[in-house]
Amino acid sequence: MIHGYHVILPCYGFWLPNDPRGSWSDFVFRWELARFGKATKSLERKTIDELSPQEIGARDQARRSLLYPPVVLSGKQALSVANGFREQTLKSGYTVWACAVLPEHTHLVIARHTYKVEQVAILMKGAATTQLLKDGQHPLSEYAKDKTRPPRMSAEHEWKVYLDTEEAIENAIRYVNENPTREGKQSQSWSWVTPFSGLDKAWVTYH
Repeated sequence: MIHGYHVILPCYGFWLPNDPRGSWSDFVFRWELARFGKATKSLERKTIDELSPQEIGARDQARRSLLYPPVVLSGKQALSVANGFREQTLKSGYTVWACAVLPEHTHLVIARHTYKVEQVAILMKGAATTQLLKDGQHPLSEYAKDKTRPPRMSAEHEWKVYLDTEEAIENAIRYVNENPTREGKQSQSWSWVTPFSGLDKAWVTYH
């Protein structure tokens, strides 16, 4: 039985469908990226450190071909994202066991909810965008045209891992909590994150 999810929300331009690190994509939809190769769907994804100089160069060239610059959140923008997550968590009654907001992607460990995980991800991304706009911190605000909303700052799809045991949940929480320090950032602690205390019936599941 699925008890929770490790959800990864990439920012725009962070992980391309034909990324040399591998991807979860079956097809490259945008023509400006298609000329850099087919989708690299693979369960064996690499880290940046495992890429050759040629692969890194090809990735950088593909990223430069995007319509907008890849999104890299500042500290203030990351705080806005977290505050958006907080508002949506309280509004929808999510149980979030871990959260790390990094410059190019965000990790969440979320308990199973009445909403499917895909809907949770959509609502969390929307809340983050709303808060960034409210705070005047949207990273692509300069590309808004005719007073419309700026381009989407998040990738279209989320990545998700299904968690079906206490051990899987604890491992995901540990991984997420350690992620900032692995990237040379300060550790993160959010008041709206609920400490995991084992599996019980403290949250609602759908049937």
